[in-house]
Amino acid sequence: MMIEVCKSKIHRVTITEANLNYIGSITIDEDLMEAANIIENEKVQIVNINNGERLETYVIKGERGSGQVCLNGPAARKCVVGDVVIIISYASMDFEEAKKFKPTVIFPDTATNKLV
Repeated sequence: MMIEVCKSKIHRVTITEANLNYIGSITIDEDLMEAANIIENEKVQIVNINNGERLETYVIKGERGSGQVCLNGPAARKCVVGDVVIIISYASMDFEEAKKFKPTVIFPDTATNKLV
């Protein structure tokens, strides 16, 4: 049996930009992506702590060290600059493998979106 489990989580980062006129996705600082074991084009769930919105999209690599977290396209309507979000990716794996699996979870500074 295959199940879906949390693979990676960026816990509490601040939205730095909302770009309605982009084709879609979330742009994330490459440092955060690397630390959380998330790759470009990976599907993620975004959970907005400020308003309770939840959405799924894919990741675009942002400038390394910039602290950038930008919701693009229609997703930009689900947040405003300054909102704090959790970014989660999932993986499918065998039930027995999942019992032993440990997700990568990072806790950036919400004021700067930098790793502490």
